[in-house]
Amino acid sequence: MNGTAEPKLPQSDRVRPYASIAVLGAGAWGSALATVARRAGREVRLWGRDAAVIDDINTNNRNEAYLPGIALAPGIRATSDLAEALDGAEAVLLVTPSRTVRQLCAAIAPLIGPGVPVAVCAKGIEEGTGYLMGHIAAEVLGRRPVGVISGPTFADETARGHLTAATVAFNFTYPDRLSPLESAAARLAVSMSTDSFRTYISDDLVGVEVGGAVKNVIAIACGMMTGAGFAENTRAALITRGMDEMKRLAEALGGQRETVTGLSGAGDLTLTCSSESSRNMSLGVQLGAGIPRAQCFDGKPVVVEGEFNAVTVTDLARRVRVSMPICEAVREVLHHGGDLNATFRKLWSSPIQSEPRAMDILLDHPSSWAPLPAQEIKP
Repeated sequence: MNGTAEPKLPQSDRVRPYASIAVLGAGAWGSALATVARRAGREVRLWGRDAAVIDDINTNNRNEAYLPGIALAPGIRATSDLAEALDGAEAVLLVTPSRTVRQLCAAIAPLIGPGVPVAVCAKGIEEGTGYLMGHIAAEVLGRRPVGVISGPTFADETARGHLTAATVAFNFTYPDRLSPLESAAARLAVSMSTDSFRTYISDDLVGVEVGGAVKNVIAIACGMMTGAGFAENTRAALITRGMDEMKRLAEALGGQRETVTGLSGAGDLTLTCSSESSRNMSLGVQLGAGIPRAQCFDGKPVVVEGEFNAVTVTDLARRVRVSMPICEAVREVLHHGGDLNATFRKLWSSPIQSEPRAMDILLDHPSSWAPLPAQEIKP
């Protein structure tokens, strides 16, 4: 023995993938994940409510309503019958908007076996309870394994087979620690891995979910400043300090700061804050350009998760006494009629802090010593 650690060899041949996966939600991300699972060799059933979408998938192998111009993996069986979709499923992916997760979990609870893992692929925090999506599913589904799939993943790129990476996170039980290759996280990660879709495994469900919820709000902030005429310096500052807000909230809820530096935190935040393909970023850009909310997206009723999350994230942060000034600024503009320029001027002139936090320095910002001229911020 020379004291050098033996190299770790891949153990995928010892992991049992799930043969059959039910994907609940036939929108863009649900269809993309169904395509990933099918490319990985799984039997896939995709459930959705829209009969026209279901027919398009079964007849044409496409979902033109949500993923126009993209061919889905052949062999996906789409249905609007929830029981049919879940019949024989060894694992379930919930890919519906965050506000429907509780209702859908209640609907599937009597239709799946006690050992069937459920991975929530929606990102957000429930109004009132302050629950993350995984906590909602765990409360409703009882002792079934509950996890999430999260990361920097635009649905159209994933469906097209562009190189993509995501995190599969489940809380590890004591038996999972003893036999990690039998854990739901390891089995689902292998089940979803293809040449173009790379998975990572995490046991920090809280940290992964906090990243997914908060990044939507920070993306709106980045969009607002971009739309108002600011450039890369501003966005880099918002991304970096926004990640610090993520870390503090994750830590306060029992998550790990390290998790927030991974795919589900820094990765997802960077992607969402850097492209108008993100509805959150796009909404912010339109608001920053002075377009009234009712006229954004050409007046279409587009659901933007970060708009809802701006309230639920800050409500939760206030409850656990975590300061999240960027998220609070977005909430002020979106939900309390705050002037965008005045709100972000106030954010930029807040007290000077130390980085790292351990220095524990807090100084008045010079701009607070005297009133600033009442004029619009100019980049």
